[in-house]
Order: sequence, then C-alpha cells, then structure tokens
Amino acid sequence: MSTTFTIQPGQFKLADLRAIWQKPFKLALAESAYSAINESSATIDRIVAKGDAAYGINTGFGKLAKTRIPDEDLELLQKNLILSHSVGSGELISDEVVRLIIAMKIASLARGFSGIRASVIDTMIAAYNAGIMPAIPVKGSVGASGDLAPLSHMTLAIMGEGQVRVDGKMVDAKEALAKAGITPVVLAAKEGLALINGTQVSTALALNGLFLAERLLEAATITGALSVDAAKGSDAPFDPRIHAVRGQPGQIATANIYRTLLSGSEIRQSHLVNDERVQDPYCLRCQPQVMGACLDIINNAARTLLTEANAVTDNPLVFVDTNEVISGGNFHAEPVAFAADTLALAIAEIGSISERRIALLIDSSISGLPPFLVPSSGLNSGFMIAHVTAAALASENKSHAHPASVDTIPTSANQEDHVSMATYAGRRLHEMAHNTATIVGIELLAAAQGVDFHAPLKTSSSLSTVHALLRSKVAFYDKDRFFAPDIEAAKNLVVDGALSAQCADLYSHLYLD
Repeated sequence: MSTTFTIQPGQFKLADLRAIWQKPFKLALAESAYSAINESSATIDRIVAKGDAAYGINTGFGKLAKTRIPDEDLELLQKNLILSHSVGSGELISDEVVRLIIAMKIASLARGFSGIRASVIDTMIAAYNAGIMPAIPVKGSVGASGDLAPLSHMTLAIMGEGQVRVDGKMVDAKEALAKAGITPVVLAAKEGLALINGTQVSTALALNGLFLAERLLEAATITGALSVDAAKGSDAPFDPRIHAVRGQPGQIATANIYRTLLSGSEIRQSHLVNDERVQDPYCLRCQPQVMGACLDIINNAARTLLTEANAVTDNPLVFVDTNEVISGGNFHAEPVAFAADTLALAIAEIGSISERRIALLIDSSISGLPPFLVPSSGLNSGFMIAHVTAAALASENKSHAHPASVDTIPTSANQEDHVSMATYAGRRLHEMAHNTATIVGIELLAAAQGVDFHAPLKTSSSLSTVHALLRSKVAFYDKDRFFAPDIEAAKNLVVDGALSAQCADLYSHLYLD
C-alpha cells in the first residue's frame, strides 16, 4: 500500500472504485470533510443533552423504537446493537470487495449527515491502512434497513471484537489493532446505527459484478471475433451502416470493435469471393446486437451503482442547518437490486451466446473444421466434453439470472415488511461471472484451435496477438490430454483482464469514467 487515495465525499468516479477493487491503496480523507463531520456529531450531542426521544440515538431499534434508553446506557446500547446484529453466515467476503465496502462507508459517513465522530472514521482509515480487513460473512442481509449483519461484522473490527484478516490470515481483532497501535473505539450515541445502516455491502458486491462483467464483455468480443475467423464467417454483418440505422449506442460501439479486430485478416480475405454461405448463424452474425445490448445495460447499472457509492444511505439522517434528525428509508437497496439483476442478465447472455459459438465450432457440418476440433477424431474426443462443461455453466447461469429484486420477506416483526434482496442480487454475480469466464475461456481455446487449422493463413494482427498470448499458456490440442488445466488457464486470462489488455485501446472509451 504505497499509493494514497484521498476520499472526497460524494465524488467517487467509477475509475476510483475500480482502482480500489483492483489493488490496495492507503486511504486518506480530505481535510475539507471534517467540518461537516464535526458539526453533525455536535448536533447529536445537543439532542442527547436536550433529552427528547430520537430514534436510534436514545431509543431502541426497529420494532423497539418506542423504548426510551437512559443517557447512561447509550454507549452500551450501541455496543449491544453491533454485537446482536453480527449474525452473518457463509464464506467471508473477499478483500477486494471489503476494500470497496470500507471506502464507500467512510465516504458516506464523511458527508456529514450521519452524526458520527471524526475519531471513529479516522480509526476506520487507520485500520484499513494497517491492512486489517474485517471478517465479513457474505450471507445474512435482505438489503433493507441497510446491510445490517455484514456491516455489523465490519464494525466489530474497529471495536476490537471478533476476528479480522491480516495478510490473508485470521487473527483476533483486538490483537490486530494492538499490533498496529490502534485504540479500539467505544461507540457513542447513534454511531453504531450509522455504521451498520447503509447499502455499502450490496453496492460493493454489485460493483464487483459490474467490473467482472466489463472484463467478460471485452474478452467475449475478442473471442467472438476470433470465432468468426475460425469458422470462416463474414464481417459484412459488422458494416457500420447496418447499426447506424438502428441507432442503439452499444450495438454501434461493439460493431466497430468487431470490424477493428477482424481488419486485415488473411483468413477473411481467402473467402471473400465465391463463398457458398449466404448468412452466418446468429451467434456470429448478431454479436453486435447481443453484446451491444449487454454493454448498454452494463453502463446503465454502472450509473446507478456510482450514484449509490456516493450516497448517504443510513438512517436516521442529521440535518445540521435545522438541527433535526429525520427518519427515512435510504437504506432500502432497491436501486442496487435492480442494477444487479440487469448485470445478471448481461453476464448470462454473454455466456449463452459464447456457448453457442463453441457448439458451432465443434460441429464440422457448420464450421467446416475437423470434428470436435481435433485431428483423428474418434480416437480423440477433442472439445466434445469441454463444450458440455460450457453448456452446463450456461444453463446454471439461467437459473442464477432470475431477478432477486422481485422477492421480499418481512422481517423485524413486520416493521421492515418490504425488502430488496440486493445483497443476494449482488452476491450471485461473482459465481455467474466465473461461470461465464469459463465458457468464454473454452471458446477462446476452440477459436484459437480453429484458426490454427487455417494455417498458413493468419488472422488479423490484433487477434494474432491474442492468439499468441493464449499459445504462451496453452499448446495446440493435437491429441487428447488432461484438459482442465488448459481451461483454467484460458479462464484466468478472461477474469484477470489479460486477454482484453491486448486490445485495451478498443475498450477504454466504452464505460463511464
């Protein structure tokens, strides 16, 4: 963590969030933020001193909001809140997602509407910069009243309770803080509620899905173009005039990418004249229409998630100008759930059309290539069962893509009677993305194999670079061998962004800044 990223509350760009997701940075908070933080905290002090009942400050929570808590018990109230709400289950959220959660929570609290002391925020920053990652179970939130359970586990870390991860190892939070010279916080009135109300976990999980979806779209356009050459398909469907008359922006942008990727291909030049095929199957011909639609909904989701990353989503909110604390429902993560659901559609469709291209390539009656893309088929099964794996994963994604946002279940004795399920909506994107990355990885292997069969004719310069990258990891499939490691290597090129990095200039303008 050598580089420092300074958080300007309410001013995250997607590029900032991508950077935090990709690798650790030290965090700092802009000095200009502290005035609003201090004024908000002082407002809470005045309300406590006045003695009037105010939700979450000197009352119970949820259905217990009518229970007045004596002033001498307010610190215990906040501690009990965190302990009782730390009820998550399942595997722990990965460090890259935890980094997003903490950065967004700091930014939200620092906008000055949450009534939390600067010292608590500073402790969060200090723990983060010391490499102390809260151990946050991924399950246990319904995406309304905030991500209460997972954010409680986040809060435990700065209280010196529970466990944390340091350098990938589990240690007691108290021990980790002591080793870093950090004093655990004792939460004051409202602070526990401010920390655990909010949509930061749902949003971080959805952002993880967004950033993976971007990599999938990039890799799938590259592999799709390579499949066009492997199958001796036509580049005519990518003619800009076709896409201009429809006007869909994603379609226009991706058609341009396919044209660029295939430009200069010797394989394409070899069948420009007297090609007996009039039209290619949809999985080749309609790539701009499908991938362009995926691009558009990826960008729509990105707009929603960027807004949410900069939002104040806890409850109640402190308005310093009128000295009021007002209860509302910004913790309801319906926008995040909708964004995650549309990302699920894009991820599933990218994998679905990729699986169809694999099926085309292994079918010699359509592709004109050796059956199952291997010499001496019969003796060798080649890509036969690799395609079955792709089909299994594509089908699995269809089930995962069912919208989470249409579900709801009442909680808290029917006080919280409509919820978003945004946390699950975001969580399932990771598995879906890895399913699709495997499918695209298998297509990459198949398309490269097909191109090899056309030697000495070469594909385009751009695609030859991609082909060479793959061949540096995976050899030509000349006979049956243990295939799973090859698929994993190709998948990793997709997930890590190494594949699309070969053509980075084509993609830099596609997404929101």
